[in-house]
Amino acid sequence: MSRRSSRPSGSSLGVLSPGTIDEAKHVFKKDEIDLIISEFDKDGDGHLDFDEFMEFFAGCGGDETLRDAFDLFDLDRNGLISAKNLHSVMMKLGEGCSLSECRRMISSVDRDGDGNVNFEEFKEMMTISASD
Repeated sequence: MSRRSSRPSGSSLGVLSPGTIDEAKHVFKKDEIDLIISEFDKDGDGHLDFDEFMEFFAGCGGDETLRDAFDLFDLDRNGLISAKNLHSVMMKLGEGCSLSECRRMISSVDRDGDGNVNFEEFKEMMTISASD
């Protein structure tokens, strides 16, 4: 959840896979997830890594699609992604991200200093990352 200089490399951050359907089913149907993975999984490992995920959402455009992506991480539905939210999602995805690493990722995008990422900060991060 951070800018290029401090985010994990694409190869180390699996974001969306058929095994994460329970976390994503409020946004996408299983057949939609399978289609997304088949179209954007460049390395053929059956998962979308961070770079592939960013390419997918950058190509979709529009606030509604970005909101769907944001909602995947906003577990408590309060309009914010906390380090704890990010850590929970990463753990469910099988990523070995520590809570302190998640705090560091959050702080790199947190413009208002509240310790969370709101939708506008998320949108800015996605826009900048997609143009890298």
